[in-house]
Order: sequence, then structure tokens, then C-alpha cells
Amino acid sequence: MSHSRISNHEYRISNNEFGGLLVLNSIQVKIKKVRDNSLSLPTYATAASAGVDLCADLNEPLTVNPGENIKIPTGFAIELPGPQVVALVFARSGLASRYAIGLTNGVGVIDSDYRGEIQVLMQNLGQQNVVINPGDRIAQMVFMPVFKAVFEEVSELEETARGTGGFGSTGI
Repeated sequence: MSHSRISNHEYRISNNEFGGLLVLNSIQVKIKKVRDNSLSLPTYATAASAGVDLCADLNEPLTVNPGENIKIPTGFAIELPGPQVVALVFARSGLASRYAIGLTNGVGVIDSDYRGEIQVLMQNLGQQNVVINPGDRIAQMVFMPVFKAVFEEVSELEETARGTGGFGSTGI
């Protein structure tokens, strides 16, 4: 695979495993290990991965009982390049499908002004204990642009075919 720099924010990757040209936007994110023995830095599993894998920075295995909510450390903190970027933490589909364990809050939002350790809030929705081992991949983090809304109060909204239909109104 060959890499060529297009600009400060893009890399062109040719001869990728998908048989075509793949252009990825990149941003610089500063990262700091919060403990001397913290794990290695997060990585992308494949060239086309949208998110980096977050691993459990634990000293020993942790058992999550059915119905239990826990906070799992990752061992690092980040500094995003500015308020135009947010980091979103999502569940890993394998944990959800195999063990019924996911994020307690659905999606974790890491704002650009947060400097503490990234921690993952997880909940065991299954009927069995789940063991999280040191180094297990527990979540994934995706970096996204932020759009700030400028609200304009109006007395009416534009009509659409859907109208006020929600919660399954367009089909299941």
C-alpha cells in the first residue's frame, strides 16, 4: 500500500484492499498516557475503520454482573484540535451481540475542552456475568466535525410529506 500526502488534512491511499482509491481526512489529536503502565495508544483495526479501538486499561480482570453499570478506564486523555471537532465513543458490535454488553449512555461525547482520562461507561444487559480482561477492546472512538446551531424562532415550520409522523411512521 502506498501513501501520498495531498494536504495537511488528507492522505491518499492507493492499492488498498478494497480495490480502489480511498481518501481519508485526518486531524492531529494530542494524546497523553495517564499512568506509566498504561496500554499502547489506540489504533485503527483496518485501513477503512472509522473509529479507533479503545482498550480496557485494567490491572486485573473485571467481572460485570447482569444489570451492573461500570466505568472502565482506557489509560489515556486527549486534546482535540479545537471546538470544531468532537470524539464520539460507541459500543463494539461484537460485545453487544455476543455478551449483551454496551454503553450505558448510548454514545459517549468527548468535548474538545475535556482533558481527563477517557473512560467507558458500560452496562451488562445480559443474564450472565461478563469478564473484561486487561487490554480487551471495549469500545470505539470516532472523530467528527461539530456544527453549532444558530436558532431562529419561527411561528410555523415548513410542511413536509412526513409531517409530524414519528416512531415508525415511515415503516419498520
